[in-house]
Amino acid sequence: MAADGLGAPRQSLWGALAALLASGGTLVCCVLPAVMVSLGAGAALAGLVTAVPQLIWLSERKGLVFGVAALALAVAGSLLWRARSAPCPADPALARACTRLRRWSVGVYVTAVVLTGVGAIFAFALG
Repeated sequence: MAADGLGAPRQSLWGALAALLASGGTLVCCVLPAVMVSLGAGAALAGLVTAVPQLIWLSERKGLVFGVAALALAVAGSLLWRARSAPCPADPALARACTRLRRWSVGVYVTAVVLTGVGAIFAFALG
């Protein structure tokens, strides 16, 4: 635990941020190309793929991308679940910071889950 007493909330925030990063990968692999093509920006997508050829690698391995995102979401969810009942410091300022960090962690986690869901819809249902 950190010396300021905010170890568990910080750990859960980092877990939630990692899950958000992984879910962002699902958006780049699957949602971005579909949206660009549906908007008639196929030439722009071709230019983007030329500049960043890793997009093709991500698209070809969407199962792996979604697997990593699901693992990151599971780890972040378990960290949030464990930290939900961790005590906050007695100092009022630190207690407010602890509470605020918990709210941010949950918000970032929910955002990551929603983004991963949107990516899954584009990758597997609409693909």
